[in-house]
Amino acid sequence: MTPAEQQFLTRNRLHETYLRSAEKWFSPLLEKIQPGGDKALIIGINGSQGSGKSTLADYLCTMFKERHALRSVSLSLDDFYLTQRERQELSKRVHPLLETRGVPGTHDIPLAIQTIAQLVDGSGETVVPRFDKSQDDRMPAAQCDTVNGPVDIIILEGWCVGAKPQTEGQLIEPLNSLEADRDPDGVWRNAVNQALAGEYQTLFALLDLLIMLQAPSFDTVFNWRLEQEEKMLARLGDAATKEQHQGIMSGNQIAQFIAHYQRITEQSLAEMPERADHLYRLDPQRQIVNCVHR
Repeated sequence: MTPAEQQFLTRNRLHETYLRSAEKWFSPLLEKIQPGGDKALIIGINGSQGSGKSTLADYLCTMFKERHALRSVSLSLDDFYLTQRERQELSKRVHPLLETRGVPGTHDIPLAIQTIAQLVDGSGETVVPRFDKSQDDRMPAAQCDTVNGPVDIIILEGWCVGAKPQTEGQLIEPLNSLEADRDPDGVWRNAVNQALAGEYQTLFALLDLLIMLQAPSFDTVFNWRLEQEEKMLARLGDAATKEQHQGIMSGNQIAQFIAHYQRITEQSLAEMPERADHLYRLDPQRQIVNCVHR
């Protein structure tokens, strides 16, 4: 095991068995994905909450540098959430459900496009926004990462990266109790769909390749999301203040939270596997059972 691989495991609180699985499934990906020309290669990673998107992005960045001496940067769509105040204003102007982060319409997409453009240009310093989920707000610019100069590969990961909008007819009937009780007239889901059909498609059009981590079903997302919260709590530790823990969700809160994502997640699970450039199918334990490279 190299020092870089050990640091990767430590960062992500993983057992070394992850490396063995990654070597089997992702080594072919590392060989297939090679930038060409002068422009940075832009890779998208789609997967439901808790599917391992950020871990895969970190692994790819680690191994691109380790094996191919390529400079890469990983961006999370989550880090481009609107600030808490901006979402509160949006909830008053359009629909109360838009105060909850996550769905299309709650991200600063122009900022994401601008950040990628600056990384592609590579002529100066690029500030990479970061979002503090424990505080449910964007971190101050002074605490964010910076990237100097050009990069070879840009990875953008997110639960709705590469997702397609639905038709008006598909939006008519509520999908779950959240939509039935809190969006009976469809204002929220139509606003989300319109956002996805607009500037999000502009962002996704920048992708050169799309990787999908396909969950077996939406039902598995709850357990995966719960594990994410437990890991976040462990990172904060017992010494963290009450304010630092305020963004951590309970099981009931997670169930309500992921209902916001059900419609687009199920749509992506149904249609994206046929067009993803690299598809990895997962079992309920998040183990890869097979893959397709196109």
